[in-house]
Amino acid sequence: MLMKGQTALQQLPDNYPGIISIEQVTEMVSAVRMEITSLGQRRFLFPSLLGVGALTILVYLVIVPILIFFFLKDKRIIVAWIRRFVPRESQFAEQVWVDVDRQIGNYVRGKFWEILLFGWYVWLCSRSLGWITRCCLAVCVGLSVLIPYVGAAVVTVPVVLVAWFQWGWSGDLMWVVIAYLIIQLLDGNVLVPLLFSEVTNLHPVAIITAVLIFGGIWGVLGVFFSIPLATVVQAILSAWPVVDKSPTNTSAEL
Repeated sequence: MLMKGQTALQQLPDNYPGIISIEQVTEMVSAVRMEITSLGQRRFLFPSLLGVGALTILVYLVIVPILIFFFLKDKRIIVAWIRRFVPRESQFAEQVWVDVDRQIGNYVRGKFWEILLFGWYVWLCSRSLGWITRCCLAVCVGLSVLIPYVGAAVVTVPVVLVAWFQWGWSGDLMWVVIAYLIIQLLDGNVLVPLLFSEVTNLHPVAIITAVLIFGGIWGVLGVFFSIPLATVVQAILSAWPVVDKSPTNTSAEL
């Protein structure tokens, strides 16, 4: 089949002498050969890469649960072994650890309720509007709150696309967009302040900065863990000893 194609290409200059030259046919044949060669290499390379990736995922799926089990089972033994290498005077580390443990615990509980309530709001709105895939959208939108600011922007695309595929450019699409924007406003201005008031004590500027910094360093994982990492940094800065630089009262001495 390839030989027939090459023969047909070589006959083109004879059939169309004023349009196609021999040099053009030679370049086309060389390009096709190079593409076929690279395609064959990718054919053998892709399964190997896919196998390595699948094996890595399988290893993590087996090892990580076992590791978590032993961490929970032998927590006291592991903590006692680590404390052997920690100085006895470790008030700073203990203060940071207690603060981080408290804030991250409150943050996880707050995020859990935010996912449930936010997904429930989306499911109710999608049910009233007649969305076909309302359960899937509710789950996706609910999980989007795990990534601050970025998740809400990213999940907007599938929401609009699903509504467009179902109703097209119509008034229903406009109502879907309006309802989704109202839900996002309620989440940002009502639900989040109620759930996270005085939980992390992080300013929005600090959260956005953490997303940019940790996302630039570790990519998607950095964005996902940006608030817990920012909580650790805040706990360290709060526990850091500050020198009192207030001027001494020298009038009494004079």
